[in-house]
Amino acid sequence: MSGKRSDEPSGHRQATVGIHAGLPEPVPGAPVVLPVVQSATFFGGAGEPASELLYSRYGNNPNQALVGEKMAALESTEAALLLSSGMSAIAMTLLAALPEGGHIVASRHLYGATRTLLEHELPRRGITTTLIDPESREDWEGALTPETGVLLLEVPANPTLRVFDLRVPAEIARDREILLAVDGTFASPVNIRFAELGVGAVVHSATKYLGGHSDLVAGVVSGSQELIERVQNMMKLYGPAPDPHMAWLLDRGLKTLQMRVLGHNHNAMELARWFLGREGVVDVHYPGLPEHPDHAVASEIMSGFGGMLAVVLEGGGVAADAFTSTLELALVAPSLGGVETLVSQPRYTSHIHFSEVMRVGIGIPDGFVRISVGLEDAEDLKEDFGRALDVLKG
Repeated sequence: MSGKRSDEPSGHRQATVGIHAGLPEPVPGAPVVLPVVQSATFFGGAGEPASELLYSRYGNNPNQALVGEKMAALESTEAALLLSSGMSAIAMTLLAALPEGGHIVASRHLYGATRTLLEHELPRRGITTTLIDPESREDWEGALTPETGVLLLEVPANPTLRVFDLRVPAEIARDREILLAVDGTFASPVNIRFAELGVGAVVHSATKYLGGHSDLVAGVVSGSQELIERVQNMMKLYGPAPDPHMAWLLDRGLKTLQMRVLGHNHNAMELARWFLGREGVVDVHYPGLPEHPDHAVASEIMSGFGGMLAVVLEGGGVAADAFTSTLELALVAPSLGGVETLVSQPRYTSHIHFSEVMRVGIGIPDGFVRISVGLEDAEDLKEDFGRALDVLKG
């Protein structure tokens, strides 16, 4: 017995795991909540090897370790590691998985900073990427080379909400003994069971739904013990370790993850249906709608359709500017996954460095507004968005 509650086979469901996994066995006088262990270093025994030492830069501070154990339990993986941001989690995972001269096959439908990492930063380290539209097995297989070591995609994709079938690249990755890495930020472990679908590395920007309150910046990668050890070694070299207080905040957020995500799912579905057919709305992107091009796949691999949606407004960028500037309850800000509703235009934020041709090519025209649906009353949100649409009519 290691004294951890999660060590005993419990068969507990996700809501329970989010609260109890990784915590020590209760003893009289012990705190119910693990305090912030605000220490950079810890006492070690004489002659103890460095690999056994606790050191916050190594990511094994008690607060950091607790979140890692909890995320591994939530994702049903052998291990997980907390890092300082979602981008650091992606970067460290790719560097750990690929040698110099390695090759990635990646979806074109990616967060803008991830595209920049693949196209501009990793080539400086001899790692190249082929971008594809991952609609079929042929799309993946046609881009493979002998150097391919990673298949990479987002599900759902940011900001287009495309939901590509994870089972196809998972089968290819298994057959070729390479890594399938998926950014699951938009879904969270509540809506997609990534490891059960064959994903080898699940990456999240924990800033978003995992934290859930727009008050921390963090990233998490979950996978096999061997992979996580390699990622941790990269973290030690490059330095993106999380601080203990941030880890403590994230642990608090994970305790309400399922409850919050179910609320986000409900409100987003309500709003997506409400936007359909509204005057001034050209298109609504939400995988829970039967009209969505990936609705069939989403219905098979997702237990809920998430809290993100997007609308395309008639009148392009001018209309989008007027729409967002009129909102009172929904807040114009980047990021997502918090309890408050946030709206943004990718042409100003995540895809600001893309040309208009590039943006349109992946389904982000001017007039595209991304909405992170919060936990306010859905009727209040409808009234707020309704007032903004009314302004466009004038």
